[in-house]
Amino acid sequence: MNTAYWTLAGLLALFYLYAGTLKVIRSRDQLRPMMAWVDHIPLPALKALGAVEILGATGLILPPLTGTAPSLAPAAAIGFVLLQTGAIGVHLMSEDRRITLNAGLILTAAVTTWLATQL
Repeated sequence: MNTAYWTLAGLLALFYLYAGTLKVIRSRDQLRPMMAWVDHIPLPALKALGAVEILGATGLILPPLTGTAPSLAPAAAIGFVLLQTGAIGVHLMSEDRRITLNAGLILTAAVTTWLATQL
């Protein structure tokens, strides 16, 4: 269980750290080729979303690693399930039907949530 958690949590953390950093430091024009939905939300919300992703990635790794507030790890994973559920809604409202990645991230975050409760 421990190895499975660290594998999935590590992959999720890397993904969200990368995606969140891009949202925080890049302009809307730079993000548009890889994220067609960026025109549908205000720029401050986009930057805040990036910051939340970075904090969530940190929440998956640091609490179990340090043993401080370990309940933050499942909370972060649940947060990613909710975030991707909202992302699917944004994609579908903007008539973007490419939600396979979002569905995969929901599944991965859900399994990570369960694994985090087993630590």
